Amino acid sequence: MARKSVVGRFSRSKHGYGFVRPLDARSTERDGDIRVPFVASADAANGDTVRVRITKESHVGRPGLSGEVVEVVERRTTRFVGVAFQSAGEHWVQVDGTQFPRPVWVGDPGAKSVRDDDKVIVELIRFPSALQDGEGVIVEILGAADAPGVDTQTVIAEFGLPGPFPERVLEDARRQAEKFSSSSVPSDRQDLTGEIIVTIDPKDARDFDDAISLTYIERGHWLLGVHIADVAHFVPKGSALDQEALARGTSVYLPDRVIPMLPEIVSNNLASLQPDHIRFARTCWIEFSGDGVPVHTEVKRTAIKSCRRFTYEEVDAFIEDPDTTAIAMTESVRGLLERMQRLAAILRNRRLTRGALELNMPEVKMDLDQSGRVTGAHVVRQTESHQIIEEFMLAANEAVAEKIAGGKGKFLRRIHPSPDLRKLRQLTEFVSELGFEVESLESRFELQRLLKISAAEPEKHAVHYAVLRSLSRAVYAPQEQGHYALASDCYCHFTSPIRRYPDLTIHRALDFLEAGKKPPGDHLEQLGEQCSELERRAEAAERELVKLKLLHFLSTRVGTELAGVVTGVARFGIFVQGIELPAEGLIETDDLPVDSYRFDRSSHTLSGHRPGNVFRLGDQIRVRVCHVDLGKRQLHFGLAEEKDRRKRKVGERRRTPPGRTHSRRVQGKVRQNEEKQKVPVENQSNVGKRKKNSKKGKKAKKSKRNKNR
Repeated sequence: MARKSVVGRFSRSKHGYGFVRPLDARSTERDGDIRVPFVASADAANGDTVRVRITKESHVGRPGLSGEVVEVVERRTTRFVGVAFQSAGEHWVQVDGTQFPRPVWVGDPGAKSVRDDDKVIVELIRFPSALQDGEGVIVEILGAADAPGVDTQTVIAEFGLPGPFPERVLEDARRQAEKFSSSSVPSDRQDLTGEIIVTIDPKDARDFDDAISLTYIERGHWLLGVHIADVAHFVPKGSALDQEALARGTSVYLPDRVIPMLPEIVSNNLASLQPDHIRFARTCWIEFSGDGVPVHTEVKRTAIKSCRRFTYEEVDAFIEDPDTTAIAMTESVRGLLERMQRLAAILRNRRLTRGALELNMPEVKMDLDQSGRVTGAHVVRQTESHQIIEEFMLAANEAVAEKIAGGKGKFLRRIHPSPDLRKLRQLTEFVSELGFEVESLESRFELQRLLKISAAEPEKHAVHYAVLRSLSRAVYAPQEQGHYALASDCYCHFTSPIRRYPDLTIHRALDFLEAGKKPPGDHLEQLGEQCSELERRAEAAERELVKLKLLHFLSTRVGTELAGVVTGVARFGIFVQGIELPAEGLIETDDLPVDSYRFDRSSHTLSGHRPGNVFRLGDQIRVRVCHVDLGKRQLHFGLAEEKDRRKRKVGERRRTPPGRTHSRRVQGKVRQNEEKQKVPVENQSNVGKRKKNSKKGKKAKKSKRNKNR
């Protein structure tokens, strides 16, 4: 009888074996992954779509499926980045990373003037396998591997990120600029140029895609105006600008530059809500009762003139001391800021009351010099001014989604599926073992309470990382699902059309409703998958470049000690990320204190028999930089002084804070799993990143906001 075959996405571990995730599997669920031994993986590479034949239902040491690749259905890419070198008169390229352990033969690249240790792009003609070496052709030389900027070019090439805008796209943008007049307000737009409207952005911002107005109206109600750049006016559907924006899907935020979704003539000029200039907007008017309940929503085409551009720092200074702040402003603007502060607090409290989650994990940003090299890092703090803007953007996104849904239209929602119940049960067991007395965390309110009571405890990192591991990933899709982390039944992205294509589709859906028509629902499923995939690509590229820059920085600092937190636990060791410098490295089991260790997947714990030899997700420890492998992109840590590490036996109860009793300790079952238990950064549910934009090659100017909401 023929064995079953499955089509899925292939990925290879650093140990050589691979996994195939079926195409119909949930992106957050790994139980259905098919393990593929190295000798059975044929010439498959990371990201390839393959057909795999099931060979075993289970194998020793790991329950689950095993199989062999019988066909590569589709290549993710045929181009790879690596380092060129010569050996015995032959020319080779060692592809970066660990998926190809042996170098690729490239014949005679003399015509390209390639030198040893050059970083190059190679086009594979024959993919390597267990039975044969790979063969390729060098198609581009990026420069010396250690030259400034080559790391960025490496990531751009590796992830297939877009380059400069094609001339036809720039010409389209120039035509839009020629047609635009800021001298008068068109008759089909509501004239708001005399209203008190302000923007709040980072001090070095270049584009402004949202502005705020807020007034008291009758019956003690509030009228909030969220004014969003009318990008759809300048990017007609099907135009060259639209086609390019769709292909890009999102702006990409690299540490030293931004690759924008739209040309700067649109993003930083035509659509940007610059102060003292008439600009076109889509205004979401939301009427709230005195206690923050939305009672009515309207969305209008408007023309606005921002009367003041604030920075976050200026607003924070005003909030801290309104009477003595040195920032000059009119009484009307001062009154607006005071109202904004009050309403934002009301909306936040109401959102938390309905069960929204807040995972305020610290965000660390690298400091770069003019050449793009790391000089240090700093913690980015989310202040009250950030929270004010965040609350208003969340309110507008939700109000617009409900408006379109009320019109019976289909649209691209931002959905965040509920966590898998099995993971929530494991989370309940894990935090109970830490000593937190909780009911079942299948209740979002109990999960919210856990985050609150653990916030001031030493186990905060352990709890918050474990919660992150339990959450699904937010995606774009037309299905009528809500947003779990926000406790919202109906949600979309409306507020950032300059940098996110899904927001642009929402603006167009509003155009249909305004014309008395239903938005077309065809192709939304495919569009959502494409936008979600491009979002994942952008985030992965950002993480990879951060990793590369940190590896270069630490390669000259072997022996340096860092304070870190355990971000992943596996049979073969623990992953630790620096607290002050966000570099993540591995401490292999062989480099831990001599002991016999066991891995407990349910409790995210690696524990030995000797006292103190316990390592758990979220533990804070001190580590030492032992080895940096730039080619494989690996960082190896070792433990710093033994006395700096917290010593605790498995299941040992922490000291009980005042007013709390210990729960019964729950002993988890030991489960064998070679899979890395790593925190998916993209699952974080705090809205902490602010948009940014700049020219190619310049340092990025803005932090991102609402990236993963």
